[in-house]
Amino acid sequence: MRMVDLIEKKREGEILSKGEIGFIIESYVQGIIPEYQMSAWAMAVYFRGMSLEETADLTMAMAQSGDQLDLSSLGGRFVDKHSTGGVGDKTTLLLGPMVAACGVPVAKMSGRGLGHTGGTIDKLSAVPGFRVELTREEFLAQVKKIGLSVIAQSGNLVPADKKLYALRDVTATVSSVPLIASSVMSKKIAAGAQGIILDVKYGSGAFMKTLDEARVLAKTMVGIGNQLGRQTIAVLSNMNQPLGRAVGNSLEILEVADALQGKGPEDLMEVSLELGAWMLVAGQVVTNVEAGKEKLRASLTNGAAWNKFLSFLMEQGGDAQTVADRHLMVAAWNLPILAQESGYVQAFDAHKIGILAMTLGAGRVTKESPIDLGTGVMLVKKAGEWAEAGEPILQLYGSSQATLAEGLQFANRLVSVGSQAPDLPPLIEEVIQ
Repeated sequence: MRMVDLIEKKREGEILSKGEIGFIIESYVQGIIPEYQMSAWAMAVYFRGMSLEETADLTMAMAQSGDQLDLSSLGGRFVDKHSTGGVGDKTTLLLGPMVAACGVPVAKMSGRGLGHTGGTIDKLSAVPGFRVELTREEFLAQVKKIGLSVIAQSGNLVPADKKLYALRDVTATVSSVPLIASSVMSKKIAAGAQGIILDVKYGSGAFMKTLDEARVLAKTMVGIGNQLGRQTIAVLSNMNQPLGRAVGNSLEILEVADALQGKGPEDLMEVSLELGAWMLVAGQVVTNVEAGKEKLRASLTNGAAWNKFLSFLMEQGGDAQTVADRHLMVAAWNLPILAQESGYVQAFDAHKIGILAMTLGAGRVTKESPIDLGTGVMLVKKAGEWAEAGEPILQLYGSSQATLAEGLQFANRLVSVGSQAPDLPPLIEEVIQ
């Protein structure tokens, strides 16, 4: 095969065979296909798209490009969850303990944050001593022991995706549904998932800005999963304002601790219970979503989920007592943003809140950027809530007086109140399976 012929074939909108797609991915990872030819192929895919069968073949070729995790030795049915990214989205840290406490083991590899969206691994790094990197043997042994482990993605897990994503990022081919879907699903397949729950977000703080875009991506990923024999369910959720009240690493860990003790924000709990219930359905512990939610709520009220979280932190070297005592390091520089008049808080732009948190030190501009784990934003009031004049709406936590001053200018433009409560869309729009 010649790469130039396959570029031309896709440019003309023809279907690539499984063998041709396998050749492209294998040759690219080995460095045989140069970047300029792969760029041309990615652009051809961007404009011409791929059939579901092609996208499934691409997903499998990428999953097989590096290490694959075999969880069969642990017994049970493993279910993975993936979020397409948002602001204040700490659902993995709630779902892991809740779902594991209900009898479905959770063996999860997560990523770091980049730009305005946060990463689970950064949030866990806010816990003193917590080890985000374990050997494969340690990872599997911990799942066998307590039913839960969350670690940073393996260095050789889906190398094709790492290489192709970096290329797409600099060739304006990121927003291609087949390429996004295969990127997400290849990592889930390689990580050994038998059931996959997808939280596909849409809105200002999400990658997919509209419900229609999110629906197309969700249907594609569900189609890939089903084609490859993995039960796949997608929940479409709104990300026009941050999820929960905390945005920032230490702040979000403290909110997770509250939530696991029955004191979580209503919106965070609604999304977490929905996703967790589908994980229990896919894990074959319950037969329907309502039964799953009931079981998850019980894990909160009887303390099982909270105890599972503390065990999880301790097993990976984390100082669980510091979390339990709410003594995590939070930035000393903080400042409230007050309501100038009484009224209903108007809609927050999740993307802008994410940028604000990044400005304060909580996020990365590039993968190499350092972050200050104690910084971020607390939404004291959320959209639709009443605020009296002089009451705080946001609380800013900055790494220095300078960053706080910069954040203050930005934050003042985000806060507005009105006589009418804003019309807020439902958090959960639909479920695709």
